[in-house]
Parts: sequence; structure tokens; C-alpha cells
Amino acid sequence: MGIRAIVVDTAGTTTDLTFIQDVLFPYSVKALPDFLAQNQHNVLVENCICDTRDIALEPDADLARVTEILQQWVREDRKVTPLKTLQGLIWKQGYAHGEFTGHIFPDFIEAVSRFSAQKLRIYSFSSGSVEAQKLLFSHSDGGDLTEMFSGHFDTRTGNKLDKQAYANILNTISLSPKQVLFVSDVVEELKAAEAAGMMTCQMVRDSKQRTGDFRTIKSFDELVIE
Repeated sequence: MGIRAIVVDTAGTTTDLTFIQDVLFPYSVKALPDFLAQNQHNVLVENCICDTRDIALEPDADLARVTEILQQWVREDRKVTPLKTLQGLIWKQGYAHGEFTGHIFPDFIEAVSRFSAQKLRIYSFSSGSVEAQKLLFSHSDGGDLTEMFSGHFDTRTGNKLDKQAYANILNTISLSPKQVLFVSDVVEELKAAEAAGMMTCQMVRDSKQRTGDFRTIKSFDELVIE
């Protein structure tokens, strides 16, 4: 049987959480007012603005208020689709203008080539949008890694703490649970993947991290797939 595909979490596993918290999030907060003002009539952005009003239960919120709500959600790290979509669009501009490159751990940059050469399928699963994941991996410190990936999943697939999300991934990629290895730093995500029958492995990059009853690795160098 053996492992045929690897699903990797992003923050804390393939990319440093501090890059997202200290570079990407503050950039999106700063850029939101101008971005919304300039793009409010773009259909996708307009939909996000409407969805924000709906979720916040403020149907009459003007653009300034919508901006405030979104900026507050960034600070609260709310996993809501309109915010994630807008952040993806804003980061696209930031990457394109060379404001930053996507931080990826060197051990993953090396491992993704190794797994790819072994004909293993590689997927990422993040609470950040698919668009944001593609941007991260295409503008990474190691260059464009996207061709090594077979696909990306976000919260539209389901909540990362919910078994159903992992069942949905298995359905999408048409493999049996035991053929898929999920790698994450978060115990609850690993439990949910395990409940769906997936193989699991915990990435422990920080000695203070909470661990569960999972196989653990300190870097992708230690992850050898036979």
C-alpha cells in the first residue's frame, strides 16, 4: 500500500508563524483602506464587502466601517472567508511589488523536491485561502515551488479541526486514508485527520510545543518515505 500523498499544514510546519503574524497580517491591515477604496466595484471585492456586512450583522455599514470590521478580524485572527479572500488579493499585490518574499523553511524546500522526485503527490491545507497559499509557495525564499504541488486546500474544504475536512480531502484526491500522510504542528488537527483514517506526523519545531501521541519530527529532513 504505502504512502502515496503528503498533506502539509502551512503555518508552523512549512512556513514560520512569525512571518504570517509579523509580515503578512500587518501588511494587510495597513493596505486594506486603500485597497477597498480602489477596488470596491470589482465583483469579487464587492462580494467580500457584502459578506462582511452579513457576517458582522451590519447591513448598512459604509466602506469605512467595513474596513474597520475587517481590520479588527485580522487582529482577532478570525478565519472568515471574505477576510481571507481579501488578504489573498492584497498579498498578491505585495508579492508582485517585491514588498516581501514567502518565508519557507529550508528543510521543506529541500524535501519538496525529494518527495516530488519520488512521484509522491504533495498538497497543502491551510486556513489561509488557496490563493494565499499559491502566492506563498510561488514567491518563496526557494523560488517557485508550486509545480511540485498537486493541489491546495483551504477552509472551503472544511474546518481544520473537523474530521469531515480530511474526509473531503480524501474524496477529492481519490486515495484511501492509509495512503495519505498529514503533517502538522497542531495536535487537534492531527486528531481530526487521524479520525478520518489518515496517517499522521507532528512537526515539532519548538521545544515548548504541545505534543500528542503522534510520531514527531523536528524538520522535514527526518521525514523519509520509503
